[in-house]
Amino acid sequence: MSLRLTLLAALLVGLAAPALAQEDDEGGFGRGTPGAFDFYVLALSWSPSYCESAGERRDPRQCAPGRGLGFVVHGLWPQYRRGFPTNCSAFERAPTRQAMETAGQVFPSEGLARYQWRKHGTCSGLDPAAYFAAAREARAKVTIPDALKSPGRDERLAPIEIARQFVAANPGLRPDMMAVACTRDRLQEVRVCFTKDLRGFTPCPELARRNCRAPEIGVDAPR
Repeated sequence: MSLRLTLLAALLVGLAAPALAQEDDEGGFGRGTPGAFDFYVLALSWSPSYCESAGERRDPRQCAPGRGLGFVVHGLWPQYRRGFPTNCSAFERAPTRQAMETAGQVFPSEGLARYQWRKHGTCSGLDPAAYFAAAREARAKVTIPDALKSPGRDERLAPIEIARQFVAANPGLRPDMMAVACTRDRLQEVRVCFTKDLRGFTPCPELARRNCRAPEIGVDAPR
């Protein structure tokens, strides 16, 4: 059996573990030291699920009819091997207009970009412009599988099938380097682990063990 098939089998076993919680409940340790972390997680949110579930809190720009967004950057999160730091500076630098122009290339809304900078970017050790550029760099290194770029109809998929498609589309990516998250029986996001220098994918066993445990989840078509 090939290494990829072996790891995919291990991922299937991991589906029995508790589902990934919402971001704010994932064991963050609160304020940390900027730049002192082990690796990054690039969180790619499935926009149709967010727009369906967020209700009045949803961003009108991201969810405007006709935008047709699929996977969008939720955030680039500094991580410890266990847990993660948040809000690492009480005196964070406000993003400049130039920094926000960079953020606009990857984040679906300015409000989300500013929130991600405060909560996660301040832990990166980078200034706002460099943090948003790092998010852009990480996003550029992940290929969205063809079947998930813009599905033409609502469908249901097993979380392990979503993982399999990402592994197949991204050389060097293994199931122990990512996680599929779900919420309310729908695809929430795909989380991919990167080395601290963003040169490549990296194992993240704690995150990979917490895949969505549902046998199938809804993947609504972008609208």
